[in-house]
Amino acid sequence: MKARYIYLYSFSIFLTRFRLLSLFPGVLGSAECSCGRNHFTCAVSVFGECTCIPAQWQCDGDNDCGDHSDEDGCMLPTCSPLDFHCDNGKCIRRSWVCDGDNDCEDDSDEQDCPPRECEEDEFHCQNGYCIRSLWHCDGDNDCGDNSDELCDMRKCSDKEFRCTDGSCIAEHWYCDGDTDCKDGSDEENCPSDVMTATCSVEEFQCAYGRCILDIYHCDGDDDCGDWSDESDCSSHQPCRSVEFMCSSGMCINAGWRCDGEFDCDDQSDEKNCTTSMCTADQFRCASGRCVRLSWRCDGEDDCSDGSDEDDCEKTDTPPCAPDQFLCGNGRCIGQRKVCNEVSDCGDGTDEHPHQDCRPRSSDGNCNLNNGGCSQKCQMARGLVQCTCHTGYRLMEDGRACQDVDECAEEGYCSQGCTNTEGGFQCWCVQGYELRPDKRSCKALGPEPVLLFANRIDIRQVLPHRSEYTLLLNNLENAIALDFHHNQELVFWSDVTLDRIMKANLNGSNVEEVVSTGLESPGGLAIDWIHDKLYWTDSGTSRIEVANLDGTHRKVLLWQSMEKPRAIALHPIEGKIYWTDWGNTPRIEYANMDGSNRRVIADTHLFWPNGLTIDYAGHRMYWVDAKHHVIERADLDGRNRKAVISQGLPHPFAITVFEDSLYWTDWHTKSINSANKFTGKNQEIIRNKLHFPMDIHTLHPQRQPAGGRNRCGTNNGGCSHLCLPGNKTYTCDCPTGFKKVDQHNCALSLDKFLLFARRTDIRRISFDTEDMSDDVIPLADVRNAVALDWHAEEGFIYWTDVTTDSINRAQWDGSRQEVVVDTSLESPAGLAIDWVTNKLYWTDAGTDRIEVSNADGSMRTVLIWENLDRPRDIVVDPIGGYMYWTDWGVSPKIEQAGMDASSRIVIISSNLTWPNGLAIDYQTQRLYWADAGMKTIEFGNFDGSDRQVLIGSQLPHPFGLTLHEEKLYWTDWQSKSIQCANKMTGLGRQTLAENLENLMDIHMFHRYRTTVRTPCAVNNGGCSHLCLLAPPTKGSSCTCPTGINLQLDGKTCTHGMSSFLIFARRTDIRMVSLDIPYFADVVLAVNRSMKNTIAIGVDPKEGKVYWSDSTLKKVSRANINGTAHEDIIATGLMTTDGLAVDAVGRKIYWTDTGTNRIEVANLDGSMRKVLIWQNLDSPRAIALYHEMGYMYWTDWGEHAKLERSAMDGSDRLVLISNNLGWPNGLAIDSAGSQLLWADAHTERIEAADLNGQNRHTLVSPVQHPYGLTLLGPHIYWTDWQSRSIQRADKTTGANTITVRSNLPGLMDIQAVDREKPLSECFNKCGRRNGGCSHLCLPRPNGTSCACPTGILLKGDARSCDDSPETYLLFSNRVSVRRISLDTNDHTDVHVPVPELHNVISLDYDSVDGKLYYTDVSLDVIRRVNLDGTGMETVISQGLKTTDGLAVDWVTRNMYWTDTGRNTIEVARLDGTSRKVLVNNSLDEPRAIAVFPKIGFVVVCKCVCVCVGGGMRELDCHCFIGLPRYLFWTDWGHIAKIERAHLDGSDRKLKPVSSPLTPFSRLSQQDRWIYWTDWQTKSIQRVDKHTGRSKETVLANVEGLMDIIIVSPQRQSGTNHCGVNNGGCTHLCFANTNSFVCACPDEPDSRPCSTISGYVPTSPDRETTSTPAPNKIPKAPTDTPQSTPVVFGACDIQFDLFICNASFTGEGLHISYVIGGALTILAILIIITAFIIYRHKKSKFADPGVSNLTYSNPSYRTSTQEVKIETSQKPPIYNQLRYKKEVTSQGGGDSGYTKEKIRIVEGVCLLSSEELYWEDLKQLKPSRGGLHTCMRTDTVSLQASSASLDDGETEQLLQEETSECSSISTLTPVTVTPQRHPQHSLPDTGWTPARKPSTESEV
Repeated sequence: MKARYIYLYSFSIFLTRFRLLSLFPGVLGSAECSCGRNHFTCAVSVFGECTCIPAQWQCDGDNDCGDHSDEDGCMLPTCSPLDFHCDNGKCIRRSWVCDGDNDCEDDSDEQDCPPRECEEDEFHCQNGYCIRSLWHCDGDNDCGDNSDELCDMRKCSDKEFRCTDGSCIAEHWYCDGDTDCKDGSDEENCPSDVMTATCSVEEFQCAYGRCILDIYHCDGDDDCGDWSDESDCSSHQPCRSVEFMCSSGMCINAGWRCDGEFDCDDQSDEKNCTTSMCTADQFRCASGRCVRLSWRCDGEDDCSDGSDEDDCEKTDTPPCAPDQFLCGNGRCIGQRKVCNEVSDCGDGTDEHPHQDCRPRSSDGNCNLNNGGCSQKCQMARGLVQCTCHTGYRLMEDGRACQDVDECAEEGYCSQGCTNTEGGFQCWCVQGYELRPDKRSCKALGPEPVLLFANRIDIRQVLPHRSEYTLLLNNLENAIALDFHHNQELVFWSDVTLDRIMKANLNGSNVEEVVSTGLESPGGLAIDWIHDKLYWTDSGTSRIEVANLDGTHRKVLLWQSMEKPRAIALHPIEGKIYWTDWGNTPRIEYANMDGSNRRVIADTHLFWPNGLTIDYAGHRMYWVDAKHHVIERADLDGRNRKAVISQGLPHPFAITVFEDSLYWTDWHTKSINSANKFTGKNQEIIRNKLHFPMDIHTLHPQRQPAGGRNRCGTNNGGCSHLCLPGNKTYTCDCPTGFKKVDQHNCALSLDKFLLFARRTDIRRISFDTEDMSDDVIPLADVRNAVALDWHAEEGFIYWTDVTTDSINRAQWDGSRQEVVVDTSLESPAGLAIDWVTNKLYWTDAGTDRIEVSNADGSMRTVLIWENLDRPRDIVVDPIGGYMYWTDWGVSPKIEQAGMDASSRIVIISSNLTWPNGLAIDYQTQRLYWADAGMKTIEFGNFDGSDRQVLIGSQLPHPFGLTLHEEKLYWTDWQSKSIQCANKMTGLGRQTLAENLENLMDIHMFHRYRTTVRTPCAVNNGGCSHLCLLAPPTKGSSCTCPTGINLQLDGKTCTHGMSSFLIFARRTDIRMVSLDIPYFADVVLAVNRSMKNTIAIGVDPKEGKVYWSDSTLKKVSRANINGTAHEDIIATGLMTTDGLAVDAVGRKIYWTDTGTNRIEVANLDGSMRKVLIWQNLDSPRAIALYHEMGYMYWTDWGEHAKLERSAMDGSDRLVLISNNLGWPNGLAIDSAGSQLLWADAHTERIEAADLNGQNRHTLVSPVQHPYGLTLLGPHIYWTDWQSRSIQRADKTTGANTITVRSNLPGLMDIQAVDREKPLSECFNKCGRRNGGCSHLCLPRPNGTSCACPTGILLKGDARSCDDSPETYLLFSNRVSVRRISLDTNDHTDVHVPVPELHNVISLDYDSVDGKLYYTDVSLDVIRRVNLDGTGMETVISQGLKTTDGLAVDWVTRNMYWTDTGRNTIEVARLDGTSRKVLVNNSLDEPRAIAVFPKIGFVVVCKCVCVCVGGGMRELDCHCFIGLPRYLFWTDWGHIAKIERAHLDGSDRKLKPVSSPLTPFSRLSQQDRWIYWTDWQTKSIQRVDKHTGRSKETVLANVEGLMDIIIVSPQRQSGTNHCGVNNGGCTHLCFANTNSFVCACPDEPDSRPCSTISGYVPTSPDRETTSTPAPNKIPKAPTDTPQSTPVVFGACDIQFDLFICNASFTGEGLHISYVIGGALTILAILIIITAFIIYRHKKSKFADPGVSNLTYSNPSYRTSTQEVKIETSQKPPIYNQLRYKKEVTSQGGGDSGYTKEKIRIVEGVCLLSSEELYWEDLKQLKPSRGGLHTCMRTDTVSLQASSASLDDGETEQLLQEETSECSSISTLTPVTVTPQRHPQHSLPDTGWTPARKPSTESEV
């Protein structure tokens, strides 16, 4: 550790003690210092040193101890009358007292000061200071006494965790294994069962549990952060030749090996060391450690034992303090003791004659001429002693005083300092303000934030408080970062992903900026003035620059770079600074355009990591992790000084703000701070971090806006990059592009060297002189090997042996596309025929040479025989030949025509690994490189005149190319690109080095030879491919793979006639049986496949059918891949088997998920379930149309092979023993036998068509799956061997492999399109067998069938279009139908488009439309059941529409919205929308309507207590016929209950399996149906007994609503059923009448609440009622009022509440004031009137058109309620009456009322007496009944009391009902009579007024 000398001022004896202490720190460290008598003991130094001085020297005003400890606490004898005497003895100017500055340095000059008046925008500190109000509670101690930071801790949000110290962190950081709270409280008391992360098979688990990709294991990078991913990597050598690899995998400088200091994290660099490890340029310390020789005798203890400074010549460095005198004996005394006529030194050297001392006057005194002193005079020991005022110092004459230059003392002022006579003045630069101490500066703006990279995330911390937040997480390995404050962006580099990323400062919009060509981007810096991004890369040894979006990227500096690390910019000065920790560590700077590069520091550096610039202080700071030091220097490198040299284990990054330094430390995993001048006041800001890396202070003043943008607003006129310099700017070009003039760059490259590096493809431009390699921005390059190019089209081509593909892109990386990606295994060679635009390649895996058009079309195999690992290939379009290397068992180089003709071997000897090939078209020579022979050779095209061009220093040549006079090659081992003269091999140069994984190489240029060929005219007459051939032939025609050339030699057949077609999960392939080799061709379907399993072919139309179990579809396309379509897209789960009836034009399939066998027309129409019972995983299926049979395998628990007629009848098990996994199935009609493959028994067996004569054909087979036959052979796919096999179908012999290395093989079919179909056997051929829909073959004829769910009519031939009665249900993303007419209960998807999250359904039988709510889109829509006519009826103002009900009579729809807690209504087309209830609702859920009697029933969820705990219940209810209410209850016992609509006849229907809180109900006939989330099923149970529970449909995710569609369900009518009741907008029916209402938002039509009346225009926007003189006469003889009908009820059964709300609308009448007796009398009269009269007429209030609605909210007790016996908890019903006076002043209008009855939760608006009888029967069982009372305008509100039995009885007697209707002829005052012990609370009764809006409540 390099420690700076601390100069000791003491006696020489103590220097010896210091040496002992340095060598043996434990010897003296604990000893106490003790001086003798008459001596003063100075303070013990940090090194344990003792110093003694004479006692009389204490408090003499002289610094004798050297540390002022002898003067501390002393009182000077006197201060000048002009001075103030501080408590510590210091004298200051009296004018400085109480000025707000701590001039005494002990604050004594600011004590007992009168309070200072602060301005309005200032904060008054407790010490009297005034600071800006903005500085209050900003985390910074601006007052000096911290009184401005005595603030309340902020509250943590709901998503935060509060640490014990009051700070807030993200909630998910609690107990995550990472200490995020500063006090560690987030990791205390964590559960012990916290699951540790487990990594996948593709990941590597670090030592601390983190998962990284396995490819990062042993890659040389510390991706884990603890080097655990680089341990045990003995086989991997990621370190350079000049580096030493630690046992952990970490790389360090080789010179640090055995240097006595632990540099490896596992200390392996100091193990097994010998004494001879130091090199010639190193010095060996006494401890054995090696240090640089230049450090010997440099005054610094580099060895840590002082041995490098032993025996050194004495330096001139004074050992005494500046205000001390050095005696001749080495002793230090105070300056004042010199020439005092006393030998204070002991050797006389402080007096005459050694010093030029003037004789002192013995009679001198301060009274005479002030003792000769210029300022202050005092007497000491009888002698005159002169002193000076504060701000001055005594000169050497002892009399005169000189001004002290305080500004010369570093750090005296924070930023600027101006010296004055006897004083000074501090000042701040722009953007800062002087603090109250008048010395330090505070930055203006927001509170500073420390932004730091933590490898796996980027976090923020406030330096002055414990606020700690996450900015970005889930990162791989974030190292460097910086920000752009004005654009609010953060940039960071990731050395694992090798990316530079950016995001907004709020963490959003993460984007890639630079994604290619990075290896180890360890430094990053933002030019905030010119908007540029600079970065260092220690892997590529470069500094690069680009725009902020990554465009116009340029290599700025690359020469003499080793390992650049930290980088900092000074855009104001146009400078860039960086550190380099290579073999010659240094700090450099240059202009930001790369010019004027200079070294700032190159001595005493090892690991210069972090670097930062103090823009205000004009200094730079850096950390050195090896020296454990923080240093600073001026921006030009001068005045270098160590700030902190102790307590720095491994500093990494540093930043500066105001007067503080902040740095991260790898070892302590902390963020620390200290004073930037002194290094004192060290503090840990945050510790226990994951792995802190780079750090920056996020604040506007860290990117000051004072700089000038040298490029101006027009980018300096530059076409690409404008880079600032010192005073001006430079226009520059992206790497490789040349400048065409001063401002513009070329738009393209003319010539560049193209080479592959496995994971990227690079170019070296020959248009510029720098020869820097530049990465072409390509995506997903995994393992590029071979390259070529096509200048005319501007494309580069490459092969990738990881993705097994051939790709291309433009030379600049644009237009990237895959050319060939099928049937490739190891495409190692590539060549472009630039004349005919053909692409040639070799495949070392398939041992083939193939060709295609340049775009990959018309691919064909050229050579497939006698190839053994072909490698490189080149073509000679001029001569018509191609050449390739083969490095198999017998390495060779071959030649053939480009059409594969005239094939010969030209070189076969002295070859080992012939790699690269190159053609010199000028000299007609062929060049090749041999990695085994380590040579580059050449010869003629025929192999003659073979010569070795280069035979030395070629460790492993691979790629080879020629251009002009030079030969270029890549070398794996030397990791370099080299060139030499192509004729002599001389003039070798290294173009690039330190490049890993070098592959192929080519020179891209635009001067290829133009050749005229026969193929140029009409494609040579060829229908498909025209290939060049040797001169005698010129060209030849060929066909794509699998297609034969016809006899004319020009034309190809239309397609394969005999072929195998098989599924391979992600594609479908064909193998032609028409050609002499087996080559698979991909079916070119323009649609992605996920998991293709089963396959079938229709040879008649040439279509292929397949099933995809992931997409859950059955699709088809033409054999050539065109005309793709999905024929079955719903109702599928795992379609394992598929068979095409080409004769009967049907498709059959098995579904293992649904356990069904289905059939449909070939287009997917008329789909029908044939077999659904007793199936357990059906798989393969085969058809025998001629016999009318279908066969299938079932590999469930009891595997079997079955047969039935093709209509599903006559089912028979053929084989059920000795079967395991019967997969493939095929029918040999010619041999009348059945064949199947069993993967468990590993056999292929056969039997006759009845299952008899069973025998084994082939055994063993590893894992057969698909099976087919054609001609004399059977073919099957094998999972384990990944191959297609063939054998004789009769004997099983002669097994061969058709194709291998095909993972994911599934079904296979063999097709012979030349074989005619047996059309004569089509049993349904004539008029579809007489069937209206499906005609299905049977052994003895045919049968007609209907699509699923539809019954066949009595004529046994025809079908209806749809079922009569069926279920409709939703499961979020689909709506399905289950017919109740048939027994199969198969769900059929209703083709409704654009479903996202469907919750509720209802059906309108009148228009045949389905209505549904979608809570993802927040809409209500309707659609026809065939999927047509979809329209949105409600699109705004919805949150969570949970319930929906259609009134098929009135043509209204009702819905509940749990998000808004409302019930609304609208017309079916969405118009006339109105809120019915919007208060006192708590999550209303399901809703049902009963139009016949005008009921609406609403269910809501509530919270109840069960066993003392709270839980939320959901509920669903519906109205069943005849007049039953059914509901579900998920209380203590899950059950379904039933009651009459009035609540009577309640019965419990317990369910054997538990219901979930999301079940929905419906009812038809004797059954109740419901959906169940937990069992994912639809269930039903007998509605009378609760028994006979059945599962209608299983395995359906996300089941939601369910309804019944039946002709009997939507019947009846009401008063609104005809002409909307005469209403203009909304009509609401009740039992025997109706009311009209207006929408909440008026539309273009005038609205009236009078039936039959249409006003010409509304009076005003908020009312639609006609004027009083236009009121039509009531339609009845006796005028009657139209009351507002509102019912509210509360069913309270066990743990279930159902609120049923009945809503109506009427007109307000005037309230009158009267007495209670009058009201009761009128009630009795009206009640009698209603009993005898059962009809009602409408009466219009001329003054009011508003309807008033309210919904009482009843609170229930938390106690469990027992049926019939338990007393109900008290519920207060508060009735509030609004009173109005009619405009007629209470005329002679008559009134009637409608009875409103509340009976056990159902409020009935009816005059039928049966409901009253129900009430009387129920009444005794109730502890208390709720009362629903009504005036013409009623508002019900919940209160805290209820009516007792007496009150209820009284109301019953008065009304014979619980619902009272109040109507008066004269003004009456209504006062509710309450029970004495339940007084009515004050309700704030208000005077009567008219509502102002129609919807006012």
